[in-house]
Amino acid sequence: MKFLIIEDEPLAAERLGHLILQHYPQTEKTETCDSVESAVLWLRSNPMPNCIFMDIQLSDGLSFSISHDVEITCPVIFTTAYENYALKAFELFSIDYLLKPVTLKSLKQALTKLETYTNATLTAQQNLLDIPASKYKNRFLIKIGNKMFFVDVSDVAYFLSDDKSVYLYTTDGKAFPIDYTLDSLMEHLNEKEFFRLNRQVIARIDAIKDIKLYTNRRLKLSLNSGNAVNDFIVSRERVAAFKTWAGN
Repeated sequence: MKFLIIEDEPLAAERLGHLILQHYPQTEKTETCDSVESAVLWLRSNPMPNCIFMDIQLSDGLSFSISHDVEITCPVIFTTAYENYALKAFELFSIDYLLKPVTLKSLKQALTKLETYTNATLTAQQNLLDIPASKYKNRFLIKIGNKMFFVDVSDVAYFLSDDKSVYLYTTDGKAFPIDYTLDSLMEHLNEKEFFRLNRQVIARIDAIKDIKLYTNRRLKLSLNSGNAVNDFIVSRERVAAFKTWAGN
């Protein structure tokens, strides 16, 4: 743990440093600043500590003004001889408010709060890291000539492979070439929304206008793309899987 003590009384700062070491013998380093100005300079020049112990009335003003000049992103424990600043203190990033003289008992209670806060923060950060990034694409980057723009997945009607090229057809009837194969597309599309009908077409469920029985136990789907309605065949070997997908 790294601590910063902001205190303009040298004896009080030294005593607080000793108390911290009693509770945290493994403390890496405890730095001390004795004014608003020196605290601002230190915070601008160093990584944020794990916690700041901050006296309120300093030689060049109230320590609250430090936050006007530099962003404080770590917990603060205020140490002061005055009770009337408590409400103001908790408007900042304060986890405790200790009245001087600070005792080992009150310090331990404050540091227990710090440990609880730190553990909760680490748990929340780990939970965020444990959330797997979505493998599904939200949009496609389209390049036409020297222009580039995005098409959201929600605006896709279907993908069509035609003569070694793959085209994205939008719900408003536009078609754009994309640098994907149908196989690679299926790895990046939500299988609840998209289904590969055959070797040439991947359809989005919202684009399906109607479904008809077709010869040789196949299905014929009509897909909307703008004002156009295009028919595509679900291959016989894909019919059972399509019915399961469509039924979900």
